[in-house]
Amino acid sequence: MIDVKMWTRALDRMPKLSSSEWQALDPVAKWLIACRASVLFMTFTAAALGGVMAWRAGVFNGNLWLATVLGLMFAHATNNLLNDYTDSRRGIDKDNYYRNQYGVHVLEDGLMSERQFWRYLGVTAAIALLLGTWLVSQRSGLTLDLMLAGAFFVLFYTWPLKYYGLGEPAVLLVWGPLMVGGTYYVLAGAWSWDVAWLSLVFALGPTTVLFGKHTDKLEADKSKGVNTLPVILGEQRSRRCILAMMGAQYALCIILVLGGSFSWMLLLALLSMRNWPRLQRVYSHVKPQHRPADYPKEVWPLWFSAHAFRHTRQFTSLFLAGVVLDTLFR
Repeated sequence: MIDVKMWTRALDRMPKLSSSEWQALDPVAKWLIACRASVLFMTFTAAALGGVMAWRAGVFNGNLWLATVLGLMFAHATNNLLNDYTDSRRGIDKDNYYRNQYGVHVLEDGLMSERQFWRYLGVTAAIALLLGTWLVSQRSGLTLDLMLAGAFFVLFYTWPLKYYGLGEPAVLLVWGPLMVGGTYYVLAGAWSWDVAWLSLVFALGPTTVLFGKHTDKLEADKSKGVNTLPVILGEQRSRRCILAMMGAQYALCIILVLGGSFSWMLLLALLSMRNWPRLQRVYSHVKPQHRPADYPKEVWPLWFSAHAFRHTRQFTSLFLAGVVLDTLFR
């Protein structure tokens, strides 16, 4: 039976489920949970920002944009599934590893056979590939190069990039120039460095989320030989980096306004600065050894990443709204 309530829950967070609860789910709910759909909003926002900038330039095309946003979201879902499969096969996710504690891992939790998993993965990847192929047929030039670059990161993010401190820079590049700039290119038929630079304001958000997650599980990764950037930098420097990236988002918004690229409406994003004192407290201290009494049980043991995720949702929503309003009233 279709469970729309579970769809909403899976889009909001990564729920933990028992085997009996899993078996009662419909295929869409299972797919949303397996591919960690709660993080797909970041990809949607990237495509939305590229679309708004094309609209601003008077070159928006609804059909091309819809195919682009769906293609990017299915590509992101494919990456998440491949991430779980690769780490499971390499033995990283075994023995109650950090990944298994904050959400469903369908392979390690025994909720899917490998054959069932590959069926989900195959359909997801096929949809992304078909949409990408159609876009290449409609818009030549750099579109194929952008698609191949995206495929590279989908296939090789988990290994070897993540294992050698390159996962975090890859996220900044993918959610910035590749997704936002690429969406603009598909719609406009021309590359824009202005859009590419603007995209970095948004891309810092997903980068803080990943940086936070890898800081949360720094010791677990170190013990498994996964040398993420936080493992290389150390816990204290990583906390400072996350806070610095958040601060850079606000600074860049102000620079864009002072430079005349956008009106004061872009400063709507600064409303999320009301949470800055809390963020400073969080990232100025080590992670609590035990879950605080007022902290959601379903989120723990995520800590730095959960706060970064919450900030990113707020900031990017306000940032996108500011860009839209500025475009409407410019």
